[in-house]
Amino acid sequence: MSSTPSFLTSPPRFVFFTGKGGVGKTSVACATSIYLARRNKRVLLVSTDPASNVGQVFATSIGNTVTPIDQVPGLSALEIDPEEAAEAYRERIIGPVRGLLPEKELATITESLSGSCTTEIASFDEFTGLLSDDGAYADYDHIVFDTAPTGHTIRLLQLPGSWSDFLETGKGDASCLGPMSGLDKHRAVYAQAVAALTDPSLTRMVLVARAQSSTLTEVERTHRELAELGITEEFLVVNGVLPAAAQTDPLSTSVGDREASALAAMPQAVARLPRDLIELKSQNMVGISALESLFEAEIDDREGPTSSDIETASADAPLSDLVDALAQDDHGLILCMGKGGVGKTTIASAVAVELARRGNRVHLTTTDPAAHLNEVLAEQVDGLRVSRIDPEQATVEYREHVMATKGKDLDDTGRAALAEDLMSPCTEEVAVFGQFSKVVHQSRREFVVVDTAPTGHTLLLLDAAGSYHREIARQMGDATTFTTPMMRLQDPAHTKVILVTLAETTPVLEAEELQRDLRRASINPWAWVINNSIAAAQPESGFLQKRAQAEIAQIARVEQEADRIAIVALLPTEPINAQSLLALSQPVPK
Repeated sequence: MSSTPSFLTSPPRFVFFTGKGGVGKTSVACATSIYLARRNKRVLLVSTDPASNVGQVFATSIGNTVTPIDQVPGLSALEIDPEEAAEAYRERIIGPVRGLLPEKELATITESLSGSCTTEIASFDEFTGLLSDDGAYADYDHIVFDTAPTGHTIRLLQLPGSWSDFLETGKGDASCLGPMSGLDKHRAVYAQAVAALTDPSLTRMVLVARAQSSTLTEVERTHRELAELGITEEFLVVNGVLPAAAQTDPLSTSVGDREASALAAMPQAVARLPRDLIELKSQNMVGISALESLFEAEIDDREGPTSSDIETASADAPLSDLVDALAQDDHGLILCMGKGGVGKTTIASAVAVELARRGNRVHLTTTDPAAHLNEVLAEQVDGLRVSRIDPEQATVEYREHVMATKGKDLDDTGRAALAEDLMSPCTEEVAVFGQFSKVVHQSRREFVVVDTAPTGHTLLLLDAAGSYHREIARQMGDATTFTTPMMRLQDPAHTKVILVTLAETTPVLEAEELQRDLRRASINPWAWVINNSIAAAQPESGFLQKRAQAEIAQIARVEQEADRIAIVALLPTEPINAQSLLALSQPVPK
């Protein structure tokens, strides 16, 4: 592989990295930023991921302000923190009227601006500012975007056009959480953002995938959606490909064959894109020196510690132990949460299949906009039904419901105004939360296993649950008994949160941060699952043994954090049916 990837040939000002969670977008984006800065370019690296880990990769505290990366002259970074952005946005709206309005009115306005929709608008506002070249960022030669996992990113890229279209037809009413006058002032900025995104001389989209059928299918879906938005300058990066020289034992050979088959069968539309393959490295991509090696071929003897040097705990911590504990009840809510790409869908499916095998009624569903449940579980299982909370379908159903209820007694003018208001991009957030609430309610009678969206998107959903709880509590008062979705989520007897991670530095750090966020919301994770453990698979390949050795410290770290733990070994083949999913829950023979 050339040390200069094709996507870095004559790069335009804006370079976006997008793809399914866990494919290595952050590593590739960070390595790209360093590459450009080392060639005397002024570079701003921006994360639009609500669960950004750019600071962790650089071992530098970044946050919501432009921060120079001292080890790399010319490189600065910015993490668009949704909560900080939302707080600043609220202050811009409330600040001018503080002292002019009664405290009760200020409290009502503040509450109306506390939901996930305001958080989305605030993040979007910062995003469009970066694209509009308003002077604040004019001195940078390149702005590199490390984006959220695909579904959330497509949503972000759609927003400039969505809000522009919405403002062209009318501003709606207070159901859009109040900030519409602020949005209207930036109409020209949003139009400029749309123009920048669709101009190939200004914007290049790099689709990042792994050599796996699920991520390549996701890239093909993204390719179609970007074309619908008018974004055409695309490159494909297949990251983390197992080097041929590392394929020296049955496990590594099987993994290599699996990757080769996935690449050979990739969708034709994606296969035609300019493509770069980036080899898997024996070290984790944390720190400047590691990132600078990402585009280079790794040259060593591929030998690592002997098998006896690698400790494994998988036989003592099988997933079946967790299912044993879950099955003591005949119903409940099980949320599989974590960073994108750690295998939440696979673990959620394995838990659901095993619970159904034991005779329970189980509903397996997903809140992930980029879900692929049908690819993981492509068959019917007795006692198990599978669904998906589809944002588009949920929005259509929500609009129809509101028009049939709230709009039933309105005149033609009122119905037209209501229909216009429901075209706001905020409506999707409300609709998805409504569907999620129904799922939470169903778990009173059966097991509901939820494959959640990647961390940042899930936290926004929980934020909506918190906002709804506060509003219901305010309306109902102390004298009334009620139960909200948030109250069920906070009930450990009803809800079990399983954090899924990999035995790698960044996923474990993100899982720790997620656990802290959940505990602040009075939700205590019930268990952790370490997925795709190379150490647990007991490899003989020297290259894989090096990666396995690096897992040991992370496994120990999880054991300190978790109330209970399960370890699932890396498998030679992808688990794509009920039989292979059942095998996941069993311990690896010693």
